[in-house]
Amino acid sequence: MTDNRIKKKIPIGIEDFVEIRTEDFYYVDKTALIRDLLNAWGKVNLFTRPRRFGKTLNMSMMKTFLEIGCDQSLFEGLEISREKQLCEKYMGQFPVISISLKTVHGSNYEFAKNELCTIIANEALRFRFLLDSNKLCDEEKKVYRQLIKVDDSLKSAFAMSEATITSSLNTLSRLLEKHYGRKAVILIDEYDVPLAKANERNYYDKMIDLIRNMLDAALKSNQSLYFAVMTGCLRVSKESIFTGLNNPKIYSLLDTRCEEWFGFTDAEVQQMLDYYGLSSYYDTTKEWYDGYRIANTYVYNPWDVVNWCDQLLTGIDKRPKSYWKNSSGNEAVKKFIQQMGNGVTKAQIERLISGETVQKKIEEQLTYNTLYDSVENMWSLLFATGYLTPSDLPAGNLVRLKIPNNEVRDIFSDFILESFEEKVAEDGVLVTEFCNALKTGDTAGVERVFTKGMGKTISIRDTAVRKEFKENFYHGLILGIMLFKNDWGVSSNRESGDGYFDIQIEIEEEGIGIVIEVKYAEGGDLDSACKDALDQINKNDYTAELREDEMNKILKYGIACFKKKCRVVCEKEEYL
Repeated sequence: MTDNRIKKKIPIGIEDFVEIRTEDFYYVDKTALIRDLLNAWGKVNLFTRPRRFGKTLNMSMMKTFLEIGCDQSLFEGLEISREKQLCEKYMGQFPVISISLKTVHGSNYEFAKNELCTIIANEALRFRFLLDSNKLCDEEKKVYRQLIKVDDSLKSAFAMSEATITSSLNTLSRLLEKHYGRKAVILIDEYDVPLAKANERNYYDKMIDLIRNMLDAALKSNQSLYFAVMTGCLRVSKESIFTGLNNPKIYSLLDTRCEEWFGFTDAEVQQMLDYYGLSSYYDTTKEWYDGYRIANTYVYNPWDVVNWCDQLLTGIDKRPKSYWKNSSGNEAVKKFIQQMGNGVTKAQIERLISGETVQKKIEEQLTYNTLYDSVENMWSLLFATGYLTPSDLPAGNLVRLKIPNNEVRDIFSDFILESFEEKVAEDGVLVTEFCNALKTGDTAGVERVFTKGMGKTISIRDTAVRKEFKENFYHGLILGIMLFKNDWGVSSNRESGDGYFDIQIEIEEEGIGIVIEVKYAEGGDLDSACKDALDQINKNDYTAELREDEMNKILKYGIACFKKKCRVVCEKEEYL
């Protein structure tokens, strides 16, 4: 029987806890994070997690719970509501300063500094009642006005000096404590984004000085601080930014504390799929978006899961996509692949792509301006940012790493193919020889040239990684060669006849049409795989479109691949 009840909305891009709870969005309950944190908090607490793993929403949830004026109804029925004593002690008991630095990414230092000023001013404006507080003297109110001083012509806080910026959180917490008689909680989301962007845009030294001084004033020499929570992708080394802090409590990807509160657990995903009537997609969801190991717990990427559910409910395309890939430039993977042959071996990448592991020394404390200085740092970066994940608990700082899921494997594959295309672009002879052999039906020539091309990149090992991925990879290699034949009409994965062909080519001037079906030869049986490829072309009539376009000669290719070997067979159709 179909469940016709109105379902909760899927929270794509919703990072505000109050909005999720008041506007009837689906919420995966992570409020037990509050319990675990408050039962063992340090003065300064840092959670390091990859992007899109729910850091901002969790910080919003903590702010809502702790802040004076908390609407307790927002937490009814959630896990934290069962902790009666903890709720009585902490719920709605603190002034909370909450900022996110994820939008501090100016093209130069001045722009980035102004973005930071605006964030601070907007947060300070939430406490405008301080101007009327009878607990503050005129001089203190004057200091407060410096935090909300805005350049009216530009509508941003350009007028704030660096000295005001660095003391801003300390000042605001001190004024709030005097007004309320209670120390403040400080929440800083994505604290390291300004450093990452500054490193990309060549003003790192200035930005790290500014952020270091601000954090030092807010988190070390601040008598009005109750405790602080920060989130980020990387644990920037203590020598670089945390020199003034006394042992901040770090909740890293290898830490068993609070391990399940960022990302969706398997049980949470099953519950969400069941709620929306999508349980039949569980296996696909797990293969594509699960596999990130946080200490002892495996979690899914929340960004992927909510987008995937939305796609299944609202679209006709039921094929999984790489949502995480499209939310960032994936620079770490790109630079890593570029190091192939320069400290990163083909064998290491082949093992990862094929679902195997590589053991590496991991350094959890990094600095953004040295991320790409060594291959060792790059392995640590891929681990910290979620592109690689532990396959088991580490032995000291040696971690056995693997690619977590199909989505990330596809990200690696895309950059490997991009690297292959760059190598092909440097070898015009390969393109010419391959295309000449292809259009004349010279199967031995196609085999020889394609095998030469495969030697320029990695091979796919014969492991349990899905056959579809292996076939798509070799399919991509062929397209990487065809990309440079500008006078041929090349299309891929389009409908023709009764199915979707892999590759179709039309050489209009010569009246030649070509259909290619690529197969991965499981166990190395190349002849059988070639036969299957041709049978698929004929059974599904993939040449239908070419006949409609009145091609005089049609070549049907079955190409089978296994590691760095290939076999090619061809059938011809000719029309007057």
